[in-house]
Amino acid sequence: MFKLIECEGVVRVPPNLIGKPLKEVILEVLKREYVGQVMRNIGVVVSVLDAEASNFGFIVPGDGSLYHKAKYTMLVYTPMNQEVVEGEVNIVESTGVIVRLGPVEGYMHKSQIMDEVISYSKEQNVVISEKSGKVLRKGDSIRARVIAVSYGGRRQALRVQLTMRQPYLGKLDWIKEEAKAGAKTASKAEPGRK
Repeated sequence: MFKLIECEGVVRVPPNLIGKPLKEVILEVLKREYVGQVMRNIGVVVSVLDAEASNFGFIVPGDGSLYHKAKYTMLVYTPMNQEVVEGEVNIVESTGVIVRLGPVEGYMHKSQIMDEVISYSKEQNVVISEKSGKVLRKGDSIRARVIAVSYGGRRQALRVQLTMRQPYLGKLDWIKEEAKAGAKTASKAEPGRK
């Protein structure tokens, strides 16, 4: 889920940026500091959209920078449990797949890809269903559900775990086929429809 978060703080403007328009400088400094950062229980900062700073800054002895109080708005992506997301398969491995979900990547263990038994072909770099012959490869567009979100590690990493083992989840081509099959079954069940 994408969110807008309003923040307040003090922004350090280095000496080499003094003299440029204050709003542009504040935005530049905030973007450098926050974009791409993972914040616990907030998510990943995608962008700093707007900033307003006090025209009057203050100086700290021994530092040639100016410090300005500022209010700013950040665009943040926060994956939520049970959220349905769409993404693109980025890496296919014997243990599962890694899916690009916009600003973050999610991991799907091989047991969460489909209800059927699957095998991994290292030569073709694909996952194949042994029963239906469905194939999942790098570049495929998928729809999945978030089943776990955790923050941790030394680099404050964001981990997102996914599943496609529910109706109308999976590779988008599989979902279209499933929807067509469901529509045909429904039309046969209703008397008087052709």
